[in-house]
Amino acid sequence: MSGLWSEVRTFMDTGGPTLWWIFAAALALWILAVERGLFFLFGLPPEAKARREAYRGTSGWPAWRRLHQRRRLTSEVRLLARQRLWLIRSLVALCPLLGLLGTVLGMLEVFDVMSVAGNGNARAMAAGVSQATLSTLAGMGSALSGLFVIQQLERTARARVAFFRDDLTALTDHLEGVPHGATI
Repeated sequence: MSGLWSEVRTFMDTGGPTLWWIFAAALALWILAVERGLFFLFGLPPEAKARREAYRGTSGWPAWRRLHQRRRLTSEVRLLARQRLWLIRSLVALCPLLGLLGTVLGMLEVFDVMSVAGNGNARAMAAGVSQATLSTLAGMGSALSGLFVIQQLERTARARVAFFRDDLTALTDHLEGVPHGATI
């Protein structure tokens, strides 16, 4: 296990300090994405059920007040479903910027070596080129994988909110005695 850690540390050091920042951003992105996925599976259903039961208690209310309550409860579920998605989206946008920063720092290192050793010393310039390349690769790879995840999470959030809204609409029809699927 210590050999693996040594290899990872060497790789990260080759990529420069920005590679550690990209790693931290990608780790935070994936932790938040897993949390949201688990919330959609286990946290949101009980929250939606509680709000559905609260709406069920509005059977004696006037239609305009029940409509307002339905919109309020749907909005609450929407806020719960979209919670922290902005942070995941921000981390997705941050990763390529950190990769670009690593590229610039790597190229500055190359130019620094060129100014001291001349442009004929390829070994001296290799560290800067490696830093630039690895940072770009890590930033873009993290952003692309995160882009697929945020798309899926946003799609899931929209679907769950739409299902909840439709469920409350069907419950409204039931409370008002309208046959399911009938038009008014």
